[in-house]
Amino acid sequence: MSVFPSGEMAADVFGRLFTVLLENEQFVEKARKESLSVHLVHSRPDCRIFVSPDGVVVGGETPSKAAITLKMSCDTAHALWLGRLPVPAAIATGKLRIRGRIAKVLELVPLLQPAFDRYPEIAADAGV
Repeated sequence: MSVFPSGEMAADVFGRLFTVLLENEQFVEKARKESLSVHLVHSRPDCRIFVSPDGVVVGGETPSKAAITLKMSCDTAHALWLGRLPVPAAIATGKLRIRGRIAKVLELVPLLQPAFDRYPEIAADAGV
């Protein structure tokens, strides 16, 4: 059974997580400079999130084509954000599938630190 009982709960937790990133000016500046947008496609349960410097869109349709698409299960995402599963290991084992430039993803991992720091609190507040 998944850590998340529903796609709505997963979307709420991950949506709040990416909102935290957009509060970080360094992340937003880099994302704008690199024309970076990310479409996260989570499964078991299903949830989709589109993140760009302009905001977070939770749900089906994306406002534009994403520079990077990340596909993984919600449990894999949970383990990544908790720091239990390193991004390179997730890629190497196929738990995280990337469409777009992998090098760009790996470049951005250090900028994601505010989200890694806040995820345990966000997940706990949601009862995960």
